[in-house]
Amino acid sequence: MIYLYLFITFFEIGLFGFGGGYGMLSLIQHETVEHWHWLSASEFTDIVAISQMTPGPIGINSATYCGYTAVYNQTQSHLLAVCGSATATFALVLPSLILMVLISKLFMKYMHSHSVQSVFLGLRPAVVGLLAAATLLLMTPDNFSAPSENLWQFCISCFLFVSAFTGVMFAKVHPIHMILYCAIAGLLLF
Repeated sequence: MIYLYLFITFFEIGLFGFGGGYGMLSLIQHETVEHWHWLSASEFTDIVAISQMTPGPIGINSATYCGYTAVYNQTQSHLLAVCGSATATFALVLPSLILMVLISKLFMKYMHSHSVQSVFLGLRPAVVGLLAAATLLLMTPDNFSAPSENLWQFCISCFLFVSAFTGVMFAKVHPIHMILYCAIAGLLLF
């Protein structure tokens, strides 16, 4: 039964997840952690970290790992968990495939019309809002600790957050290099 719920959940996320993978993260987290309780918040955080470090789009990687973890947490079977990965990944990609095949012909014909341009003007701020929501949803004690729990981890986590943001945004450090630098800092400081 979990496969059906995985399919429906990730199909809906794929259908309404505007803004690409990062925009989908808040939807994936809401559904898998808060709504269905398939994953804990710390498991989801680990999945996001792994999804960023592995090749491929973060939304698809997250769906793959979430499908695996959700089924594994319920069945303790690696084989069934692989089927969960396939289900979640296929369900996430399917709406895009269907919509892109249908829309591509229409878009090429009407892309310069006022209505189409207005739709895109409305979607752009929504995409930025989804990205901001994904960022805020990940700013939890699971990721940063809390000053009352572990002051050292909280301070180092905040320092790494600010360093990564500043390095990528202003110093133009490549994001992959920044991930490696933060991983090494985590290894040395934690």
